Amino acid sequence: MRSIPVVMDVDTGVDDACALLLAALHPAIDLRAVTCVGGNTDVDQVTRNTLAVLEIAGRDDVVVGRGAERPLIERAVHARHVHGDDGMGDLGWARSTRDPDPRHAVQLLRDVLDASPEPVTLVPTAPMTNIALLARTHPSALRRLERIVFMGGAAQRGNATASAEFNVFHDPEATAIVLETAADLGIPVTMYGLDVFYDPTVTRDQARSLIAAGDDVARLAGELVGFQCDRFGAEQATIGDAGAVCAVIDPAGTGTTPLPVRVELAGTWSRGRTIVEMRDWTGDLAHDPHGRADAVIDVALEVDARRYADLWLETVRPGAPAPA
Repeated sequence: MRSIPVVMDVDTGVDDACALLLAALHPAIDLRAVTCVGGNTDVDQVTRNTLAVLEIAGRDDVVVGRGAERPLIERAVHARHVHGDDGMGDLGWARSTRDPDPRHAVQLLRDVLDASPEPVTLVPTAPMTNIALLARTHPSALRRLERIVFMGGAAQRGNATASAEFNVFHDPEATAIVLETAADLGIPVTMYGLDVFYDPTVTRDQARSLIAAGDDVARLAGELVGFQCDRFGAEQATIGDAGAVCAVIDPAGTGTTPLPVRVELAGTWSRGRTIVEMRDWTGDLAHDPHGRADAVIDVALEVDARRYADLWLETVRPGAPAPA
């Protein structure tokens, strides 16, 4: 199996933690760096959470950078009502003994991409403020990207509002900049959004089995799922952002369609919505003053949910193959 060079940008977050465990442990992923941004909680807590997850995974070799505290234009919002006061389920895990890299996340991203002898896959599971800043300050570094696979947006639903998904809603200008830059540079983009986000799930019983295994990685994985089950009063919980990492490891499990996408930046009720062009008759464009969006990206509209949940479970269970 080819090891894919990956950089993640996160706002860790319960489901970002699920994604980090998968990326840190799966042998198909060569995790080069993780950058942090304010989102689910403040950026300092995000950084602490990220370092803690990587330490539990035995990946202190992965460099971590602290990035943007707030969106490009608006004030920061948070999702502690979903992720707990510490952003990671208030599970009581010890802080990492490691400090983040002294470089700002944007500088770290530039350095890691410029130093890579092969193209890198960028996996943002957070508001894309850091990536937009990189695009505006060091656009040449983005030419080192193989592709961008981001968790965000949706063709048909919202969660932060009735119209918008949280990561895009938190900094819609940043997402718009990244999609525009990717289109200009010819970088392939996959949007793993809410249309598929909730589908790969792990049951409460499977979470209990992980916790009982006694291994720190399995216990953290099980507690993250258990927290979500408790929070929402359910017998199963999504692995969420981890699905975007699954889509890198096993792209055949995601059904994507290339579609033009814009980000709504001004709508009273729809700011932050990803406007996905799904019309199948181009004649409608004759009456559309906006024309077709320049950014045509691979939009995930279906997912093999069981396949991805099993992939995650097999990776976080004790005895899983170690990364190369």
